[in-house]
Amino acid sequence: MPSQEQIRWAQLRVGITVILASIALAVLIFLMTGTTGLFARKLTLYSYVDNAGGLRAGAPVRLQGVDIGNVEAIRVVSGHPGTPIQITLKVGTKNGINQFIRKESVVLLSTAGVLGETYVDIDSSGAKAQASAQIADQDTLPSREVPDITDVVRASQSTLQNINSLLLRADRIMTFVESGQGSVGKLVYDKELYDNLNGSIKQLNGMLDDLNNGKGSVGKLLKDEELYNKVNATMDKLNRTMDGIDKGEGTAGKLLKDPALYNNANQTIAKANQLMDSVNAGKGALGKFAKDEEFARKLDEVMTRLDTVMGGLAEGKGSAGKFLHDTAFYDDTDKLLVETRSLIKAIREDPKKYLTIHVKIF
Repeated sequence: MPSQEQIRWAQLRVGITVILASIALAVLIFLMTGTTGLFARKLTLYSYVDNAGGLRAGAPVRLQGVDIGNVEAIRVVSGHPGTPIQITLKVGTKNGINQFIRKESVVLLSTAGVLGETYVDIDSSGAKAQASAQIADQDTLPSREVPDITDVVRASQSTLQNINSLLLRADRIMTFVESGQGSVGKLVYDKELYDNLNGSIKQLNGMLDDLNNGKGSVGKLLKDEELYNKVNATMDKLNRTMDGIDKGEGTAGKLLKDPALYNNANQTIAKANQLMDSVNAGKGALGKFAKDEEFARKLDEVMTRLDTVMGGLAEGKGSAGKFLHDTAFYDDTDKLLVETRSLIKAIREDPKKYLTIHVKIF
């Protein structure tokens, strides 16, 4: 039977083994979960947010996505009305990683994936290395709010409601169409419309067959080589004509290319402008006609008298009026002309009879 001394020694060895195993387990857990090293120098940093958003103590701290430390503590403090949550960060200085964190760096509470844990991400992309100082122990970094999954879901509620409304409307429209109502419903379910459409398609196929066989004007246009040759020859002539015009040949070519014609036209327009200026100034016959009131008055009097004369002629007054309206005067005049023509004819036939002069002396 073992003595009391042996029993106490055995109990002491068991206790020492348990203590060493606990220390080893704690070191392993720290090494597995920590990112700063067991004996590495650490910086304590603070940041204040309005909502911790599920962040826990021991969560990783990352710089641009790289683990550089852990969250040491999260607590509510006074003196920060808008951001009452204080987050204490432990950041390692191994390999000079702390020199990339500036006083203008921003603390973001990000989530690993959609449903992953929340961690602290330090964003230094907006900090200028020369314009901002490097952080020191016990410094405070500003924070910036990042929408989490709850905010995204809350913001998407209105979108989901709109989508639901659209789906309900689409369902009502499909029900309306399936009942054969409306233009689309008739297009889908109306047999008469289907038959008409089928007949139209058959007629269209017949027309296409006729075109393919060279029937009709369009068919000949597509199939007749002679018509194609004529059109091609016409296009060649048109091209030659256009080339001649472009070279200044012919009337049309000279009209487009001859600078003398342009100069003459320009001079003609200039003279026309001078003439219009003279007319507007009252110069010349046209100018007086357009501007001189006395001339206009005389012209009006002449036109009045002419109208009076024409009225008298129309009423048969005067010799001219009688000549126009008196039948007897017309008949006498016509008879006189007939007799005159007869006399002239007789003189031509026997001039001695009418042109002989007899001289008698005593």
